[in-house]
Amino acid sequence: MPQKEKIQQMFDGIAPDYDRLNHLMSLGVDRSWRRRALREIVDAGRAQSILDIACGTGDFSLAIADRMHPDSRIIGLDLSEGMLAVMRDKVAKAGLEGRISCEQGDSEAMRFADASFDVVTIAFGIRNFAHREAALREILRVLKPGGRLVILELSVPENRILRWGYNLYFKHFVPWIGGRISGDRAAYTYLPASVQAFPGRREWTATMAGCGYAQVRHKAFTLGLCRMYVGEKEN
Repeated sequence: MPQKEKIQQMFDGIAPDYDRLNHLMSLGVDRSWRRRALREIVDAGRAQSILDIACGTGDFSLAIADRMHPDSRIIGLDLSEGMLAVMRDKVAKAGLEGRISCEQGDSEAMRFADASFDVVTIAFGIRNFAHREAALREILRVLKPGGRLVILELSVPENRILRWGYNLYFKHFVPWIGGRISGDRAAYTYLPASVQAFPGRREWTATMAGCGYAQVRHKAFTLGLCRMYVGEKEN
């Protein structure tokens, strides 16, 4: 089975428990990471059209809608229909159907026209992409000139002592608790492994620049447990 289909099926299966496990395993710190990324979106100024790729169950899309001007519009894009079903319920309960829409789709071949969005975001999803550079180039295509890409991704701490504690927690506790709650230990074994397989900050910023992004920059949060990458499309 192709990698994309495997990823899609895995996220479909864990969708009902995904939010609860995310907040539990990050001890709730993931909310503060999203708030930090929101500043980059708000600072983009004229952002009226926002694409949230790998939107999952919609937490970040909802947070964006809460901070942005009421005229702004957000589209959530994800491979997993199971995740999107949870997102649609959240959007409906929040009364935001007029501002947030969501659809199933592939970030490597999007239906959107060139220069469609002021901002594109990816929160904790790019490590799961099968062809990351292809996705980066496709995102650059749909960004407007001067538009901004904001990525949040989990990271392995560079400090040796912190890395030891990280490995203990994510290699042993996360699969155990994830398996107990979701019934899918394999998914919560894959997720920590995918973080370790993701490129380091120097390699990833170089990849973004090589794909055509300008003013690429990086910030580390919570001692390097999470990193934010920002790049812009030249005018």
